[in-house]
Amino acid sequence: SDDSALAEGDLVKVDLGVHVDGFIAVVAHTVCVGGAPKNSKAADVLLAGQNALEVAMRQCAAGKSNQDVSEPMQKAAEAYGCSVVEGVLTHQMKRYIIDGNVVVLNKPSTEYRAEEQNFSLHEVYAVDVVVSTGEGKPKMLDEKQTQVYKADMSKKYSLKLKASRGIYAQIKNLPSGGALPFTVRDLEAESESRMKMGLVECLQHELLQPYPVLYEKDGELVAHFKATCLLVGAGVDKVTGMPVEGVESDKKIEDEEVLALLATPLRKKKKNKKKKAQA
Repeated sequence: SDDSALAEGDLVKVDLGVHVDGFIAVVAHTVCVGGAPKNSKAADVLLAGQNALEVAMRQCAAGKSNQDVSEPMQKAAEAYGCSVVEGVLTHQMKRYIIDGNVVVLNKPSTEYRAEEQNFSLHEVYAVDVVVSTGEGKPKMLDEKQTQVYKADMSKKYSLKLKASRGIYAQIKNLPSGGALPFTVRDLEAESESRMKMGLVECLQHELLQPYPVLYEKDGELVAHFKATCLLVGAGVDKVTGMPVEGVESDKKIEDEEVLALLATPLRKKKKNKKKKAQA
């Protein structure tokens, strides 16, 4: 466990998810300890992340394409001198499935591209945005720091080690059967070495998917925002997430396309039916 003490000016993200009978809601939010000073890098990255999330949610509407999301996100981030982080995906969610087939690649490149797909009515999405004051190309420095995993339900393998079979049996006995992310704290083993041994064999045969700890370059700041969105007839229903408040920067979004998106409500307001005049 990490016993680091927080200091004023640190950026802290809270990233969590819950499910009821397999139906999932997730959320992530980033704050600055003690508040972000006006025009600071912390203020810029928080506002970049918040606005990138807002435009992404508006583009994840029924009938639109997943290819239409990344460009306005990047423009929103660039207005504050920031970049959208590579490798982050917005996923469709279904019952016991946190990473469905319809995805948005937040920052496409020549190496990574997502198949074009359209959003449909009544789908649910985890709109996931990470921005950085740097290049947005974080690296994993130590795979041993990974503490969060999920089972890949499509993979089958007969584990050879007793320690591995014991760990995997515990994972399958979790409330979600391991289909949803869990931490190593949820598992028990005779010793830390046997725990690692069991996890290693599961990872080698792709029975588990890791959620690695990633690092940006020294001196750069990263902010993470995520919201659960339902695609309804009136637009997009944001059911988790909260706004950034009390953060100011002289930098502003000037791109007309992005400003138009931000001015558009997530959901169309219902028109009040006029009462018939009484005779």
